[in-house]
This record gives sequence, structure tokens and C-alpha cells, in this order.
Amino acid sequence: MSSQIIDGKQIAKSIRNHIRCQVKKLDFRPGLAVIQIGTDPASTIYVNHKQKDCEHVGFHSEVIRLPSNTSQKQVIDLVKQLNQSSQIHGILVQMPMPNHIDEQIVIDSILPQKDADGLGTINLGNLLIGQERVLPCTPGGILRLIEKTEVETEGKRVVCVGRSRLVGKPIGLLLLNRNATVTFCHSRTANLGSETSKADILVVAVGEPKFITEKMVKPEAIVIDVGINRVDNALIGDIDFETVSKVAGFITPVPGGVGPMTRAILLENTLKLATTLF
Repeated sequence: MSSQIIDGKQIAKSIRNHIRCQVKKLDFRPGLAVIQIGTDPASTIYVNHKQKDCEHVGFHSEVIRLPSNTSQKQVIDLVKQLNQSSQIHGILVQMPMPNHIDEQIVIDSILPQKDADGLGTINLGNLLIGQERVLPCTPGGILRLIEKTEVETEGKRVVCVGRSRLVGKPIGLLLLNRNATVTFCHSRTANLGSETSKADILVVAVGEPKFITEKMVKPEAIVIDVGINRVDNALIGDIDFETVSKVAGFITPVPGGVGPMTRAILLENTLKLATTLF
């Protein structure tokens, strides 16, 4: 038996094409501003991809690159200016930010109605109470990948390995809102394999290459690999893809799984903020 591959590239392409058609019907251009602080090479690549995505779907985009020694106050002042711009409907500050900056304080300076990444305290709080206005991009992308399998989530056992505010906690809440039974696992979890092997849906975001092996996976499970690790000039996930793909029912590849979906949901969020929400 081998897994069915959930092709994030193709699903993301379909989302982008749909957004492009929607934008053509508007009498204005949705606008996304991305702030990058410092010159982290990976962040630069991600920001460039986002800019190209905006061009593809017809968005107005602004990329503002700041030196790494920019103060937290200076970043917040810039965000406040963008909050007032009629051309900008979504704002994102690329993470990670330099150590001297409190990421959540900066994110919370973005108006909820312009929080394109869905990571502000208000939008995360809305998620907690079941009001899914702006979904965090990676969890939103994961949800779409799971939906693509056409497997009903209600009543399913979900295990999230990783409890970050970026991925683990919000995807757990999204699936809890859909009546799944959700377990969070982390670095202090005892007998991790006994937990993961019960999962009908397994979401892994720990930043450890090949952390999950086939013995830790339930046969026919949906396995979502959020990890992206560079090993010997190759990108690999947190799942041992070669072995796990022999037992899982569905699996996402790395690259080409969650990553493209994160970018697609960012565009979708920006369009929503520009046209329907708030």
C-alpha cells in the first residue's frame, strides 16, 4: 500500500486562479503590505514569493524592508501608517523578527481588519470562540489540504505534534470546531508514539527532520507534514516520508505540501479583508 499524495502546489494554484478571477470583477485592487526586518535569507525568499503571488492575482503589493536594528517603536509606527492607508487591506510582518522585538506586540498593532496573517490576539480569540473570521495562514492551508481528502473530520481523532501559536494550537482549534477529538503533543509528552499511532489525522510541526516514523503512524491516517528542514542541501519534513508513505492513507510532501497553501491562504485572507469582512 502507498499513500495518496495531497498536492499542495496544485490546490494552491487553483486557489490563486480563483482569486485572480475574483479580482478582475472588482473596481479596485486589493492591497497587501509585507514588512521584513533584517536580511534573513529564508525570509527574503518567502517575501519575494509573496510579492510574486500578489502580482499573479492582480493585487497591489508593497514590500518594506527595514534594517535589523530597527526599533520596535519604529516598526509599530510604520504599521500604524499602513493601518490608515486606503490602498492597503492586509498587513503582514514577516517572522522571525529580530530578538529585540516582541513579535506579538508588533502583530497586535495591526488592525484586526487588516491582519492578513490572522495571528493577532483578536483574530486568534475569535477562533477560540468559534468565529473564524481570518484564519492563520498555515492552519488555514492545512485545513484545506485535509478537506481535499474528502474524509469527514467529525468524530475523528486528531493529534497535533507541536503546540505553537502559529500552527499547533490554531489547527487544533479549527478541527475541534469541526467536532474532531483533538490531542496536543509536545516535548514533554510521554510515550509520544502511543499517542500519534491513534491519530486518524496527524499534524506534525516540530522542526526535526524525519521525527515521525512509520511505527508512529496509524494505517490509513491523514498525515500533514508542516516541517521544513534543510539537510545536505535538500529540504525534508518532520515526517520520514519514505517509510510513512507506505502506511498512511494520505500524506503531504515536503516541499510542495503545506508551504504553497500558506501563501495561497494569505492571498485569500487579503481578498476577504478587502471585500467582505468587518
